[in-house]
Amino acid sequence: MNVEWTLGAISDLASIYQHIASDSARYAISVVDRMTHRTHQLSAFPLSGCMVPEYQREDVREVLEYSYRIIYHVGESQISILAVIHGASTLPELSTIER
Repeated sequence: MNVEWTLGAISDLASIYQHIASDSARYAISVVDRMTHRTHQLSAFPLSGCMVPEYQREDVREVLEYSYRIIYHVGESQISILAVIHGASTLPELSTIER
Protein backbone atom coordinates (compact mmCIF):
# COMPACT_ATOMS: atom_id res chain seq x y z
CA MET A 1 0.00 0.00 0.00
CA ASN A 2 1.08 3.55 -0.66
CA VAL A 3 1.36 6.02 2.21
CA GLU A 4 0.15 9.53 1.35
CA TRP A 5 0.36 12.59 3.58
CA THR A 6 -2.61 14.95 3.43
CA LEU A 7 -1.99 18.69 3.25
CA GLY A 8 -3.23 19.03 6.81
CA ALA A 9 -0.77 16.43 8.10
CA ILE A 10 2.10 18.08 6.19
CA SER A 11 1.11 21.39 7.77
CA ASP A 12 1.08 19.76 11.22
CA LEU A 13 4.58 18.37 10.62
CA ALA A 14 5.85 21.76 9.43
CA SER A 15 4.45 23.43 12.54
CA ILE A 16 6.11 20.85 14.78
CA TYR A 17 9.39 21.41 12.96
CA GLN A 18 9.19 25.20 13.34
CA HIS A 19 8.32 24.95 17.02
CA ILE A 20 11.25 22.65 17.81
CA ALA A 21 13.65 24.45 15.45
CA SER A 22 13.28 27.64 17.47
CA ASP A 23 15.47 25.84 20.04
CA SER A 24 17.41 23.39 17.85
CA ALA A 25 17.21 22.94 14.06
CA ARG A 26 19.20 19.71 14.31
CA TYR A 27 16.78 18.19 16.81
CA ALA A 28 13.79 19.39 14.77
CA ILE A 29 15.14 17.57 11.70
CA SER A 30 15.68 14.44 13.78
CA VAL A 31 12.13 14.51 15.17
CA VAL A 32 10.52 15.05 11.74
CA ASP A 33 12.69 12.33 10.18
CA ARG A 34 11.74 9.89 12.90
CA MET A 35 8.04 10.66 12.52
CA THR A 36 8.10 10.23 8.75
CA HIS A 37 10.13 7.03 9.11
CA ARG A 38 7.54 5.73 11.61
CA THR A 39 4.88 5.93 8.90
CA HIS A 40 6.91 3.78 6.48
CA GLN A 41 5.92 0.65 8.41
CA LEU A 42 2.29 1.31 7.55
CA SER A 43 2.68 0.34 3.89
CA ALA A 44 3.54 -3.22 4.95
CA PHE A 45 1.52 -3.32 8.18
CA PRO A 46 -1.45 -0.96 7.82
CA LEU A 47 -3.26 -2.28 10.89
CA SER A 48 -0.20 -2.10 13.14
CA GLY A 49 -1.45 1.08 14.79
CA CYS A 50 -4.19 1.17 17.40
CA MET A 51 -7.73 2.26 16.68
CA VAL A 52 -8.19 5.90 17.75
CA PRO A 53 -10.51 5.65 20.79
CA GLU A 54 -12.03 9.11 20.23
CA TYR A 55 -13.20 8.20 16.72
CA GLN A 56 -14.31 4.58 17.24
CA ARG A 57 -13.61 3.54 13.65
CA GLU A 58 -11.59 0.51 12.59
CA ASP A 59 -10.25 2.35 9.55
CA VAL A 60 -8.87 5.32 11.51
CA ARG A 61 -5.79 4.37 13.49
CA GLU A 62 -2.76 5.90 15.16
CA VAL A 63 0.90 5.25 15.82
CA LEU A 64 2.85 7.10 18.46
CA GLU A 65 6.22 8.77 18.09
CA TYR A 66 7.73 10.88 20.84
CA SER A 67 4.75 12.65 22.40
CA TYR A 68 2.82 12.83 19.11
CA ARG A 69 -0.09 10.86 17.72
CA ILE A 70 0.13 10.17 14.00
CA ILE A 71 -3.48 9.67 12.89
CA TYR A 72 -4.10 7.77 9.65
CA HIS A 73 -6.87 6.27 7.53
CA VAL A 74 -6.63 2.77 6.09
CA GLY A 75 -8.22 2.65 2.65
CA GLU A 76 -8.48 -0.23 0.19
CA SER A 77 -5.28 0.63 -1.65
CA GLN A 78 -3.79 3.56 0.27
CA ILE A 79 -2.88 4.79 3.73
CA SER A 80 -3.60 8.49 4.29
CA ILE A 81 -1.81 10.31 7.09
CA LEU A 82 -4.51 12.66 8.35
CA ALA A 83 -2.87 14.53 11.21
CA VAL A 84 0.07 14.69 13.59
CA ILE A 85 -1.14 15.89 16.97
CA HIS A 86 0.59 16.34 20.31
CA GLY A 87 -0.63 13.77 22.79
CA ALA A 88 -1.78 16.45 25.23
CA SER A 89 -3.98 18.14 22.61
CA THR A 90 -7.65 17.45 22.05
CA LEU A 91 -8.32 15.72 18.74
CA PRO A 92 -10.35 17.70 16.22
CA GLU A 93 -13.57 16.37 14.75
CA LEU A 94 -12.70 13.64 12.25
CA SER A 95 -14.57 15.43 9.47
CA THR A 96 -12.15 18.36 9.77
CA ILE A 97 -9.04 16.24 9.14
CA GLU A 98 -10.38 13.79 6.58
CA ARG A 99 -9.83 14.82 3.01
